[in-house]
Amino acid sequence: MSEDLPNLSDSSIPEMAVRKVDPAHEPPAPRRAMAIHAHPDDQEFTIAGTLGKWARAGTEIVSVVLTSGDAGSNDPRLRADSRPALARLREAEQLAACRVLGVKRTIFLHYPDGELVADLGLRRALTRVIREVQPEVVLCGDPTAHFYGNSYVNHPDHRAAAQAACDAVFPSAGTRLIFPELLEEGFEPHSVRRLFLHGVEKPDTWIDIAESIDLKIAALKEHKSQVGKTDIGRRMREWAAEDGKQRGLEFAETYRVMVLVDEA
Repeated sequence: MSEDLPNLSDSSIPEMAVRKVDPAHEPPAPRRAMAIHAHPDDQEFTIAGTLGKWARAGTEIVSVVLTSGDAGSNDPRLRADSRPALARLREAEQLAACRVLGVKRTIFLHYPDGELVADLGLRRALTRVIREVQPEVVLCGDPTAHFYGNSYVNHPDHRAAAQAACDAVFPSAGTRLIFPELLEEGFEPHSVRRLFLHGVEKPDTWIDIAESIDLKIAALKEHKSQVGKTDIGRRMREWAAEDGKQRGLEFAETYRVMVLVDEA
């Protein structure tokens, strides 16, 4: 061992394997959770039933939105100089949706919509936020999901947000000497206990959202610029019913859960 280093314990090794718990049963609501997504409305379409349920169980929820959705309209009347106004509108819609769900804090990182890249700058920004907030659970998309069926190509911003979120959760947030400048800013390492990935091909965890499906729909309706006059409630119920079938649930949201810290 080098004279310049202390004796290192096994717990200091970032890749040290931990004893896993069975994620097949619905996990309890965490004390604090963080949702990370690319655009306003992404979390409402995907995980709002879970967030609403957890918020009512006492979970402190923080939403991190990487862009402000400033490219999120194909209205022919809009021009490049319309983007700041559209960003303000979509941020206001996201804040309203978060109020419906019971989200305590919403953080906008103001990256350009449609141009998101999972680079070191974005990973550092997310690492800073995770170390500041110290969530037990982080929820994000599946970075490997490119195609859904034969009619939907996953938005590149979604994939970039998911990749950056996963890389910030592990190894960056919990590893002391990754982004050492964050130590100088006062952000000590934090180990996220569980990572919930939505939009996965083979889920292993089902959250029963029968009690919160109406909250999910109400929150989504706050994104008026995106849902328009669509019968979004019917679509959300259909999606949630399909997700619940395998477990005999009326409505569910599904995840692959990575257990990163031993909970024994």
